[in-house]
Amino acid sequence: MDRAFKMAIVGFGGMGNWHRELVETIDGLSVKGVFDIAKDRMDFAASLGLVAYESLEAVLADEEIDFVLCATPNDVHKEVVIRTLSAGKSVVCEKPATMSSKDFEEMMAAQGTSKLFVHQNRRWDEDYLTVRNILDQKLLGPVFKVESRVHGSRGIPGDWRGTLEHGGGMVLDWGVHLLDQVLQMFPGKIKTVYTTLTHVTNEIVDDGFTVNLQFENGPLVVVEVGTSNFINLPRWYVLGRDGSAVIKDWDLSGEVVCITNWDKNDAVPVKTAAGLTKTMAPRTEDTIKTVELPVVHSDIRDHYKNVMDTIAGKTEQLIKNEEVLRVLRLMECMFESAAKNQVVDFE
Repeated sequence: MDRAFKMAIVGFGGMGNWHRELVETIDGLSVKGVFDIAKDRMDFAASLGLVAYESLEAVLADEEIDFVLCATPNDVHKEVVIRTLSAGKSVVCEKPATMSSKDFEEMMAAQGTSKLFVHQNRRWDEDYLTVRNILDQKLLGPVFKVESRVHGSRGIPGDWRGTLEHGGGMVLDWGVHLLDQVLQMFPGKIKTVYTTLTHVTNEIVDDGFTVNLQFENGPLVVVEVGTSNFINLPRWYVLGRDGSAVIKDWDLSGEVVCITNWDKNDAVPVKTAAGLTKTMAPRTEDTIKTVELPVVHSDIRDHYKNVMDTIAGKTEQLIKNEEVLRVLRLMECMFESAAKNQVVDFE
């Protein structure tokens, strides 16, 4: 870096501290201080040798701060971001950027010479990048269905994420990640959206969802989040004309199975309790091949490097705000579909 950048963190909970730990590993960037409404978090910041700002105004008045990270609960993002941008400082906002597309349009409009960045960090997830690599290499032929899932069994965390007024629920918490990944994979128009929400452990906000996205000139994409799943389904399941791929979990366990011989299509029937089935019998081993996942590695620190280079005028912003806005509009369409219990046109 040509110069050192200093940032301040507003909202110093678990995610805010994760950012601090990450920044400690990035050359040319440091955290100068934090502001949080909770005294224990301010005491923790002071114990780390950071400046414990008494207010957001104090953060914005510090001329040494190049940009601010907003890691507050979702309902506070808009206020913090607009006040920061209005003070002439750039800001990195945690996801979801805010709770409505209208609010985000106002946040975008507040940009002057300062810039708004949204931390869509799961664009650096290696499972996601590996699936994109499978698609780019066309290993499966034309792809007609993609399933993306994350499953847990502990319900919603017992903090503000279980409240409606603070922007809780799994659509806003995890959906924003998975939808962003899907829209990066398939940038074409989405024709229809059909969503179901679950309220197994929380009646106030959704603790899970399933959405079917039918792309205009692309596959059917199923995105699912569950928090009451004691047996997890694969993280990714991709179906193409010429093969299938599975990534089972975050550890990148999985495989790609491809057809090698379409001419030889016979199989030994499978015996079931109620009779034989040839249709569902497995292919013979000499007509398919199994290959290792073409794993793609990444470095999440590249996000902050892009932030600094963009502020310095060296490059373009990697996570475009128009892309973030599209995800917010898609989530609003999902809530509409769930409320009406019907398929909804999107684009």
